[in-house]
Amino acid sequence: MSKEFETTNGKARESWANKFGFIMATAGFAIGLGNIWRFPYMTGMNGGGAFLLVYLLVCLIICIPLFTAEISLGRKTQLTPIEGMRKLTKKGGVWTLIGWFGVISALIIMSYYLMIMGWILAYLFKIVSGQFTGVSAEQIGAAFGNFIAQPVPVAAYTLAVIVMLGLIVTRGLKDGIEKSCKIMMPLLFVFLIALAIRSLTFPGALAGLKWYLTPDISKINANVVLAALGQAFYSIGVGMAAAYVYGSYLHPTESDVPGGAATIVAFDTLAAFIAGLVIFPALFAFGLEPNAGAGLLFVTMTNLFSQIPGGSLFGGAFFFLVMLAGLTSGIGLLEAVVASVIDSYNISRKKAVWGSLAIMFVLGIPTILSCGPWANVLLFGKNFFDLADYVSGNVLLTAGALLLAIYTAFVWKFENFRDETNIGAAGFKVANWWKPFVTYLIPVAVFLIMVRGLGIF
Repeated sequence: MSKEFETTNGKARESWANKFGFIMATAGFAIGLGNIWRFPYMTGMNGGGAFLLVYLLVCLIICIPLFTAEISLGRKTQLTPIEGMRKLTKKGGVWTLIGWFGVISALIIMSYYLMIMGWILAYLFKIVSGQFTGVSAEQIGAAFGNFIAQPVPVAAYTLAVIVMLGLIVTRGLKDGIEKSCKIMMPLLFVFLIALAIRSLTFPGALAGLKWYLTPDISKINANVVLAALGQAFYSIGVGMAAAYVYGSYLHPTESDVPGGAATIVAFDTLAAFIAGLVIFPALFAFGLEPNAGAGLLFVTMTNLFSQIPGGSLFGGAFFFLVMLAGLTSGIGLLEAVVASVIDSYNISRKKAVWGSLAIMFVLGIPTILSCGPWANVLLFGKNFFDLADYVSGNVLLTAGALLLAIYTAFVWKFENFRDETNIGAAGFKVANWWKPFVTYLIPVAVFLIMVRGLGIF
């Protein structure tokens, strides 16, 4: 894969150094808190093995085709999503909303994602320093509530995360994003596998393994299916603009889009699966509940580390792993915004990076305050944290994904999508049997996710 190529408008465009770099960076974007944090607690709340089975089917049937389409559109236009959809349709056309929704959702998601990463960084230090050793479960729960209610230390940890991300993305595609992900992604999987092996050695861990891997078909209902659909989209990152942007850095004829997309989804799914192997056997071994919800990471897992031998070491490794996952996803989300700003306004990368991060931090201040002093300040019945999550995830992200699905099926059309995407493909290609999924099933599935997220049913 060449390091630079000329786009259709005659401009040189930076490209991935090689296929491995593209896969590691894009898988890094997909593998984040959605895998290590959200997937386990969604699995715990939706029947364990039953949810896992549905989730795997959703990734195979729906996410691979739609993720492939998003990357392929990026490669086709060799532009970021807003400018790319303008090129394919027209300025101000409805399909440019694919780009606008994706970039704005990435911006809003980062406004609170940075804060959560700040929590993780703080807990990494707290666990390693032994602050929770010998502390009761009630005290651990109270400690988390007390910490997030203090805006100054939370903002300080958030700024530390911002500096880390800024320094990486400022260095550009090959020297910053690609190089860092080539290191962090293999390291992430090494830590995941090592922690899973350790978790499975606890006495009583097999009960958790059985609960996790044995699907109870009677627990599969519409709610479980829709939860699996939503989790897959959240985890893989369909519609967040990053896949489109990363696809735009692919050579138009010397890159394998279907094979790359399938490999990335496989890595993302594998990371989520192994995260379950880390968490559930350990929880069952120590008699903790697997359905703790969003508090699983900061309360339940911290309680686990306070009980087990070598908990500071095991817990430190776990939170370091989560921090790695958060950074690689944050890099992708930040690059989606930064590259779009560069393409649309023709400013330098350095200005685009630090300007974008400054906006994200300012947008995140109400979110930080909503966990403490502004906890009772509500808009539309939600605090700022919940509102940002709702607008980005339930409205913008799903609306953009729905437009992407409809555009692929009815404007681009399956045959054109197939032929364009298969340019440069090796073994795995878009096949004709994909057509009913791309044309009918995927738009309907995304529509159901959207109306469910909006609370229509």
